[in-house]
Amino acid sequence: MLFRVKLGIACLATAASVAGIGASADVAPQARADGPVLYNGLLSTTGCLIPNYQVIKTCSSLEVLSPRAPVILNINPVGTRLVVLGARLNNNGSVPRVLVPRLQAALALARGFPTAGIITTGGVTNRRARKSEAQAMKNWLVKHGVAPNRIATENRSRSTAENAKFVAPMLFRGGATGVVVVTSHNHLRRAMINFRSAVHGGMPVAGVVPGPGNGSGSSSGGLGSMGSS
Repeated sequence: MLFRVKLGIACLATAASVAGIGASADVAPQARADGPVLYNGLLSTTGCLIPNYQVIKTCSSLEVLSPRAPVILNINPVGTRLVVLGARLNNNGSVPRVLVPRLQAALALARGFPTAGIITTGGVTNRRARKSEAQAMKNWLVKHGVAPNRIATENRSRSTAENAKFVAPMLFRGGATGVVVVTSHNHLRRAMINFRSAVHGGMPVAGVVPGPGNGSGSSSGGLGSMGSS
C-alpha cells in the first residue's frame, strides 16, 4: 500500500514538472526538457524507486543518458542535491582532464539552480596529490564562483559503490528529496545503479552527463582513468 502511494505521488510530481518546465527554463536554459528527459523523469520517479537490485538494474538500463537537467530539479530544486563523482587526481593535486567536463556540467547546473545543494565525493586515491578528490573538486567549483558553504564533501570513498554508500547518509541527514548524479557518459549508468541501491527507494535518483545541453562540451567526458569508479 505504501509503495502504491509513493508511485502515485511520484507520477503526480512528474506530471507537475511538465507543467512547470517553462518557468524554470526562463532562468536556466539548460533546464529545457525534451522527450528523453521527460521519459527519464518518469523512470526515476516510478520503477527505479523500487528497492530491488534487479529492478533497479533493468530500469537504469532503459534510461537515455542526457546532458539536460532532470525533471526533479524543476520539481524541487531546493531539496535536490547535485552529486559530482570524482576521479584520480594528478600528482600535483590538480583535477585530471577526465574530471573537468563533469565539473563544468555541475557548474552549469549549479548556476541554473542556485538553491540546489552540491556534494563532491571521492577520497584520497593518489597519495602524492595530498588531498581528496572531493576537496579538489570543491576548490575548482569555488574558484569558478560557487559559494563554499553550498558544497559538502565526502572524502572517504575509493570506488563508485563507496561514493553511493557514504553519500547516502548525508542525503538523508540533510533532508534531500532527490539526487542528480553528475559523471562521465561511460560511468553514469553504473553510478545510478549504485546510488539507487544505496538510498533504498527513499528518493529519486537521476543523472547528467557532460555535453552541449549543459555547456560542458563532449558527452564522453574525456579519456583516462576514473579513479573513483
